[in-house]
Amino acid sequence: MASVSYPFTAVVGMDDMRLGLLLNAISPAIGGVLVRGEKGTAKSTMVRGLTALMPGVDVVTGCRFACAPQAPDPGCPDGPHEAGSSEDRPTRMVELPVGASEDRLVGALDIERALSEGVKAFEPGLLADAHRGVLYVDEVNLLHDHLVDLLLDAAAMGASYVEREGVSVRHASRFLLVGTMNPEEGELRPQLLDRFGLTVEVAASREPEQRVEVVRRRLAFDDDPAAFAERWADEEAALRERIVAARGLLPSVRLGEAALQQIAATCAAFEVDGMRADIVMARTATALAAWAGRTEVLSEDVRQAALLALPHRRRRNPFDAPGLDEDKLDETLEEFGGADGEDDPEPEGPDDGPEGPGGGPDGPGSGGVPPQDGDRPEQTPPAGPEADGGDDPAPVPEQRPDEAEQPAAGAGAQQAAVGAAEPFRTRRLDVPGLGEGADGRRSRARTAHGRTTGARRPRGALGKLHLAATVQAAAPHQRARGRSGPGLVVRRDDLREAVREGREGNLVLFVVDASGSMAARKRMSAVKGAVLSLLLDAYQRRDKIGMITFRGKGAELALPPTSSVEAGAARLEQLPTGGRTPLSEGLLRAHEVLRVERMRDAARRPLVVVVTDGRATGGPEPLVRARRAAGLLAADGTASVVVDCEAGPVRLGLAGELATALQGTAVTLDELRADNVSALVRTAQGRPVHPNRKAA
Repeated sequence: MASVSYPFTAVVGMDDMRLGLLLNAISPAIGGVLVRGEKGTAKSTMVRGLTALMPGVDVVTGCRFACAPQAPDPGCPDGPHEAGSSEDRPTRMVELPVGASEDRLVGALDIERALSEGVKAFEPGLLADAHRGVLYVDEVNLLHDHLVDLLLDAAAMGASYVEREGVSVRHASRFLLVGTMNPEEGELRPQLLDRFGLTVEVAASREPEQRVEVVRRRLAFDDDPAAFAERWADEEAALRERIVAARGLLPSVRLGEAALQQIAATCAAFEVDGMRADIVMARTATALAAWAGRTEVLSEDVRQAALLALPHRRRRNPFDAPGLDEDKLDETLEEFGGADGEDDPEPEGPDDGPEGPGGGPDGPGSGGVPPQDGDRPEQTPPAGPEADGGDDPAPVPEQRPDEAEQPAAGAGAQQAAVGAAEPFRTRRLDVPGLGEGADGRRSRARTAHGRTTGARRPRGALGKLHLAATVQAAAPHQRARGRSGPGLVVRRDDLREAVREGREGNLVLFVVDASGSMAARKRMSAVKGAVLSLLLDAYQRRDKIGMITFRGKGAELALPPTSSVEAGAARLEQLPTGGRTPLSEGLLRAHEVLRVERMRDAARRPLVVVVTDGRATGGPEPLVRARRAAGLLAADGTASVVVDCEAGPVRLGLAGELATALQGTAVTLDELRADNVSALVRTAQGRPVHPNRKAA
């Protein structure tokens, strides 16, 4: 028995997501929709519901690439297709998992048969399965960048290309693209964000009445899916008819000169890069007019199109959140002739009128997405000064000999967070050796992409073929294999795959001194600027980052390892200072965090960046305990860099001694700058720096 999808019209709330999906169903040329928001909002349920609403497709019988009988793809690998039988099938929803390989996405060529028989033996991938359907990518921000590029290239061109050692296959691939992401787990890069046509923000309702309705409907569906779907059958049928009608009306919609002027003026006013935003806005406004049953694009359509197409294109640096100033938008539309829609800026949408999905047998508030699970995850309070304020009363300490230079106010009392200095471009800090971690831009590693450095026998499925090595392995056996023609007789044992060297992303764990000594010398602004610069560098080099801060009585994991450097920047901005300097606790906490992370992802090599002046206070023999903690990290082979924040004419050189204990490198804040003329040791584990000298 076929499974029953949760009805699209039964979803409570989620009006923006609903509208974005419907507009792409009407006009797939918009370029898909990116859904940003928290977990537990059942985004996939809504996508499945939309797929069930879409009309079926007529395909050539037996064609693996879903060619239309009326106009088959002339380049179809299963073609050419002659006039013959066809079949009607439901629209497919294909899900792309985060861990998918390139071959799983685009398809795989049998290189052995291509070399020995000259046959293009092609196994279709997910892009072929999704042709004329819906491709759903959950957690698209966690996909490797090159997979996202392949995905968005296919969506933009309507075709997928597979190239392997001179063997090429092309097939049509047109689909409605839906990607979802949780911003807390890391942002998509701006150049990839721009490739999505629309973006919407989703969040679970905070209104008790809506939440009750979500639970009521979900429980009713779980008790009897068929009966629940039947109760919503009329609303589903009405919405399906409206989608078909809007598709039919779309070619007749006129985008007038006034609307074009508004679109161009809006994109210019918001300083959007490139021309893709203008084109997407035009297509979206046209689809909105068709959805409303009109043949003329109005100012209200342009406004709604801007709210959907521009927010994610407004980011100017990695720490900017997507957004749009609606007052500025209204002023721009009014200035450039928005008379036709000034009094009613809200466009007609799927919730308007009795035909839309706004009403239904289960009561008001339709449109929201019920959670997949009965339990909604608890809301976690943000980390920051509020989270640790109660743990560190920061008493006024005794005046110890190694603390004599610290003013009492700075050492004993928590001080308000200070802003970060202007970030700068940093020099690259590498982990030494050759890793095998995820693709990135920091340390040397064996990767799937990069320059070829050798060949080896395949380990499992053949990756990138090393053609010269394969021919060299097969050549001595041609006579024994009875070769008689020009073709090369190749066996599986002859195949060699390329060994490539590129760059990997690392786990950069920041251990930041937030004690009173940092605040007393008013250095925290410069220190935060340096850490912010390193965060930006980690973003550009595809690293994961984590942050430990130490002050007062202990150390706190302010940010568990994550791909979200935006979260790191937010924690850094809120970081207060004050109290003693428990350096050993900070290093021990780093050792424990890395131990856990090695169990989770052994291939991702860590780089510890300790930002401190090297002082240690509190407890017996604080400097001795700090050196012992540093020895634990060094014994594990952890690459380390100490950013020396000591200032003033008289320097104790304690940061250099710490770097020696870590078997790492010490650099000053000035040496961290890429434009500084001073030489900087670029590997994290190089020759230890003398405690009283700068890095050479």
